[in-house]
Amino acid sequence: MKVDTLVLTQRHVGKIVDLCGRDRFMELVIDRLHLALAEPDHGVAPARDGFTRCPGGTGVIEWMPYHVPAGSMTLKTVSYTPTNPVSRHQLPTINGTLTRFDDETGRLVAVCDAGLLTAVRTGAASAVASRLLARPESGVLGLVGAGAQAVTQAHALSRVFPIEEILVHDAEPSHADSFAERVGFLNLTVRRAALAELVSASDIICTATTVGVGQGPVLPAEGLRGHVHINAVGADLVGKTELPLSLLRSALVVPDHMDQARHEGECQSLTEDDIGPQLSAVCRESGDWTSYRDSMTVFDSTGYAIEDHVALDVLIELAEETGAGERLLIEHLPVDALNPYAFAG
Repeated sequence: MKVDTLVLTQRHVGKIVDLCGRDRFMELVIDRLHLALAEPDHGVAPARDGFTRCPGGTGVIEWMPYHVPAGSMTLKTVSYTPTNPVSRHQLPTINGTLTRFDDETGRLVAVCDAGLLTAVRTGAASAVASRLLARPESGVLGLVGAGAQAVTQAHALSRVFPIEEILVHDAEPSHADSFAERVGFLNLTVRRAALAELVSASDIICTATTVGVGQGPVLPAEGLRGHVHINAVGADLVGKTELPLSLLRSALVVPDHMDQARHEGECQSLTEDDIGPQLSAVCRESGDWTSYRDSMTVFDSTGYAIEDHVALDVLIELAEETGAGERLLIEHLPVDALNPYAFAG
């Protein structure tokens, strides 16, 4: 039995993506996530928990567990700090670490930087939901919020739809201006657009903003296309929402995790009767929901721990394939399990 731990730093993750290709990596996460969600007896994922932090209480740190009985447990700790990119620190808004534990022994199997994986799995979740709920011929993608999450939203959706044009709107003009360069690898037409134009032209819209608590919505309720599908990604705090209540009440709203979405997603504004099925139910019974592709639908994406578990599965597989990562003896494993001072040599 292995007693060392696979360590995947940012450098290792970058090597894996370079060797395997971004498209293959993203497609693997999308397809594996869809399969996992469609499993009737997939693992257990309690709603995440955490606390607010940093000056003004605008940030948060959370922990997100996912348990596969008789298999493994994945735990992500993640921090959200909306002031990071524009502060003197110049750090990402989202930072995190993923850990994997063996279910039988409880030993630490893997540790991984979660920065890229969080963005990739969030994009993959939107791709899974959109593939089920949006028109298959959707060609115009609108992005409200042009930060890091928008990059992987665009990437994921471009893998499952014939996207021809991406319209971008951000409250910070420099973010919108730089977006085309950041997604240049997609070889798609990217254009900065006024919100009204984006709303009227888009088949699929993703909202991924850092709007403050009580400062939404970031989309109007009027002017949207009758068949538009919206991936609402940015609601991650109690009181923070991106979509107007009237829009939500007129759409089929599909949350990723019901309890979590009702606590801190778009669904916190809705009654139980206003909310549709969880994404896992739509994955299992996809034929029952295809008729909604011609009406307005919303995916309430709060970030569900199964997504992290699946993304880490994919990364560990690719690490083995490419030989990336380091194996270190991190845990205390004494020669005598009953004597903590009996250090192994």
